[in-house]
This record gives sequence, structure tokens and C-alpha cells, in this order.
Amino acid sequence: MATTIVARDVDMTFDGGVEALAQVNVAIEAGSFVSIVGPSGCGKSTFLRLVSGLTQASRGSIEVDGSVPSEVRRQRRHLSYVLQDATLLDWRRVATNVALPLELRGTAQSETDQRVEACLQLVGLQDMAHLYPHQLSGGMRMRVSIARALVTDPGLLLMDEPFGALDEISRQRLNDDLLALWCQRQWTCLFVTHSVQEAVFLSQRVMVMTPRPGQIRAVHDVDFPYPRPRSLRTDPAFGRLVARVSEDLVSAEQDTGALAGGLQI
Repeated sequence: MATTIVARDVDMTFDGGVEALAQVNVAIEAGSFVSIVGPSGCGKSTFLRLVSGLTQASRGSIEVDGSVPSEVRRQRRHLSYVLQDATLLDWRRVATNVALPLELRGTAQSETDQRVEACLQLVGLQDMAHLYPHQLSGGMRMRVSIARALVTDPGLLLMDEPFGALDEISRQRLNDDLLALWCQRQWTCLFVTHSVQEAVFLSQRVMVMTPRPGQIRAVHDVDFPYPRPRSLRTDPAFGRLVARVSEDLVSAEQDTGALAGGLQI
């Protein structure tokens, strides 16, 4: 089942008085793919941590399918998190890295084996199950990380700049693969990136944030139909939308007081 996210008047202030987020109001529909772009330090990753239940907001509320994120996390409901670094365990083979979330849940070995095999097939690494992380390329390690996130069959996938460290060819290939998986599984995806082009290519909507304290500056609908071919990246209409989002990003940096509160994305 896909997952709905609702944030109401969310503020986040860290110890020492650093304001990371201010008055964030969003509603993300189940099954949608939404990207967040904004300058470094604007609170993009902080917002993902709040949604995941790793951090609690200073003010306001966040609900994931009607529950507070910490409760969702405690109940081990269908939420997965992918970071910029693949964070694989070097002493575990590919298959056992992917199996780790199921092991922690006490899933039966027979079911674990079936799920791991299926997820490795999804990301095209079924022939790499016996290898160790150091034997893989950066792109392959990220595929393993995605397979590990998918092995629990999540309704919500949080992705924090997962392809930021990859070369452009690997990044575009993984964008294509991620979209194919999303079209097949229809989980809710909240995707943080510094790349406007990546955000537009992947998403149904792109949310632009201001510098700290992060506020929602604008939300852009992306109406290109799925599946999206690689050739879309060279389409003039695609370029125009990338330019508009980029302009809003620049405006957000210049106008930190702009606020588009209450946006439904």
C-alpha cells in the first residue's frame, strides 16, 4: 500500500537556536513521486528525517498514514530510507546485505531468500548476489542499497540524494531504473536532490525550498507522461520546465521571506 504524508505548520529548531525549517505545510498523496530541491542547508534532509521518525519536529505535526512517524517507525511499518552513501556492510555479501532488514524483523529464512532474490532481479543484480561491496562499482552498490530498501515492500520510500556521488552516466541510468521500479510498484517516493534536471525527470511534482530556515517557495507540476524515455531530457519542453524550476530556486535564495504555505503537493 502506498503512503500519504501530511505536514502542518512544521518548525524545526536545533540545539543552539539554529532554525532548520519554518512553517512547512504539505500534503503528499499516496503513490506520488515528489522531489525536493533547495540550497545546501535549507532543511531538505531534516524534513526527510522528520517524516522517517528519526527526529521530532519542534512545533507542528507530521502524519504518515494518519500516525505520527515515530509510531510508524516503532511498528516497523512500510517505510524505507536510502541515503547518498550506500551504507553497505563490507563483511556481508550482496545477498546478505539486502536480507538485513528482514533478519532484523525475524522473517523466516525461506521467505527472506525469496524476497532477496526477487529484489536483486528487480535491480538487475541477480548474478552479483555472492559478491562483496568492494567488488562492485558505485552504481552497483547503490542498486544494492535500493534492493535492501525494497525488500520490505515499503509503501513509502525516502531517498536523500542517493545518486549525488555518481558519474552522470550512472546517475541517468539509475534514474531510468528507479522510475521503472516506481511505475511497477507505485510506492510513495519523497526524493531529495541538488539536481533540478533529475528532479524534473523523475517527479510528478517538484518542491522548491528557501535557504534556512527552509520554507516552501514553490511547487511545480510535471505533466510529462510515464514511462519517461531518455530522450525526454533533450525535449525543449523539458528544458523550459527545468529553467522555470531553476529560476524559482534562484529566487528562493534571494528572497528568504517568500512563503507558499499550505501547498498541497
